[in-house]
Amino acid sequence: MRSSRPYVPLDPAVIEQGRQMDLLSYLRAYEPNNLVRVGGSVYCTREHDSLKISNGKWFWWSRGIGGVSALDYLIKVKDYGFVEAVEALTGGAVEWMPPHTPKKDEPKVLLLPPKNKDCSRVMQYLFGRGIDYQLIQECIADGTIYESADYHNAVFVGKDKSGTPKYAALRSTLGSPFKQDASGSDKRYSFRLLAKEPTNTVHLFEAAIDLLSYATYLKCEGKDYRTQNLLSLSGVYQPKKELSESKVPIALSTYLKENPQIKTVVLHLDNDKTGRLCTAALTELLKKDYEIVDSPSPVGKDVNDFLMSYLGFQGKSLSVKGVMSVDCVAGFLKEGTQTDPKFKNESEEMTIEKL
Repeated sequence: MRSSRPYVPLDPAVIEQGRQMDLLSYLRAYEPNNLVRVGGSVYCTREHDSLKISNGKWFWWSRGIGGVSALDYLIKVKDYGFVEAVEALTGGAVEWMPPHTPKKDEPKVLLLPPKNKDCSRVMQYLFGRGIDYQLIQECIADGTIYESADYHNAVFVGKDKSGTPKYAALRSTLGSPFKQDASGSDKRYSFRLLAKEPTNTVHLFEAAIDLLSYATYLKCEGKDYRTQNLLSLSGVYQPKKELSESKVPIALSTYLKENPQIKTVVLHLDNDKTGRLCTAALTELLKKDYEIVDSPSPVGKDVNDFLMSYLGFQGKSLSVKGVMSVDCVAGFLKEGTQTDPKFKNESEEMTIEKL
């Protein structure tokens, strides 16, 4: 619906008025027959059932695009030009209501992307990053990792104490830098692997890949990762300029509050400037109440860099062909391409390649 007419400068106040309308208000006013309630405070459109609206935001899962305002919707979904979209939102007699903002105590509705029929691409991707294959299978089995149907993203799910999914981080498996939290994610319950028995230590990582890398390293060293509490921050933590004025990331503060037995916090944050600053901030904030151990990667930028170096594949990736069950990839990742008869699933062999 893009117009070929010349661009007409608009009053900034008019543009701002157009930006203020949220999609739910717009659909109720202009396209009520196109609005379908999915459940609770979640809606979709009749035209596009994968376009979900919740918590004042919208995301079109089948296309991988989203936004906040009705203006975003008209431009990205309806193919309006900018001027036409602004005029459509400001030229009518619709009574605009401010977008619904969930109260602090109002539970968020997590919009998980639909699951793919299998997780082959996610397994390939994670194994290519050096993650132990059996560990990947265990996470898939308990629903903390899966592959999305539309874009084959790796989805890392965080659950609360009852096992209910509350958070999900999406990451491309196809070479794209795409990273995103699922709409409605509650960062208090980031991706984690917790000890089967009580322990007084928690290990902290910036991202799910680093956490899985450390769990793999423990397996390679003959240790059981299930004896440790492993918690990710689900992204980069940004402390304030004055470290003492910073706040503890909500995922960590929530975990520590729910687990008063914790006495030691081990920080496995990145070796870059931001990671070092975050480590300094958390040490300053937590040192009065906890023993803080700074344990950055001894090699490379992060824990995954260290794992790949440890396995002898720094700067390379691994390719999975077939099916395997192993305790640790380090046991067979030597020089060149090889097949090992002990890595078999009935009649199939496991082949590992350097790429």
